[in-house]
Amino acid sequence: MIRRAILLAAPILAMTLASLLATTACGTRDSAPGRPPANSQVIPPSKIMDFNFLYASNCAGCHGSDGKDGVAIGVGDPVYLAIADDATIRRVTADGVPGTAMPAFAQHSGGMLTDDQINVIIGGIRARWAKPNALGDADAPPYAAQVPGDSKRGATVYGVYCSSCHGPDGHGGKQASSIVDGSYLALVSDQNLRTTVIVGRPEMGAPDWRGDVPGKPMSPEDVSDVVAWLASQRPQFPNLTYSSAPHPGAQQLEGGIR
Repeated sequence: MIRRAILLAAPILAMTLASLLATTACGTRDSAPGRPPANSQVIPPSKIMDFNFLYASNCAGCHGSDGKDGVAIGVGDPVYLAIADDATIRRVTADGVPGTAMPAFAQHSGGMLTDDQINVIIGGIRARWAKPNALGDADAPPYAAQVPGDSKRGATVYGVYCSSCHGPDGHGGKQASSIVDGSYLALVSDQNLRTTVIVGRPEMGAPDWRGDVPGKPMSPEDVSDVVAWLASQRPQFPNLTYSSAPHPGAQQLEGGIR
């Protein structure tokens, strides 16, 4: 009788033991030695949506860690953000500016960032550095030229607004370096020149369009004309594609986008 009872109970005991083992294994799987915790799993690069990380990894090297003090235009300059809308900044970020040092960052243009990541960058720049009263009561010249400039008039405009710092012929003065250097002009677009003339580089002591001549801000025509004059100083090398080449999807009046 005892033997028969043991034989009858054996299957039940086996099933109970198997259930206990399975429960124990499930309960300790995530805490097993060498297994990383769930919150330490690697995030795919395309899923990173932190502005600080994305900006530092993709923008700060040229535009500065705080949106200024970089080799390129300060995207954190409130004046820049007042004249360049989100669509413009997004287009430049996504597609780059052919013929310049500005690469394309969007995946559809050969870059590494998704459209959502680019939106995070644009939104973060705007939220962190834009100021509603950046222009005060002034009317800034438009970001993009409405009509092409006149290089002959631009030479006169340069003499009035720029020569006191950059020298009478643009090759540098006591307060600023050359702005007709061939290597420099070959690396920047006409729009980059225009943006710099309007926004300035305050961290380098270069004023915006209002401060070159006290009480006499540059007009939109002045800006377009001096940009045309600067562009005319750009050396022409055979087989070199300059930043004034057409840029798909962009308003093209004075060259590239930036």
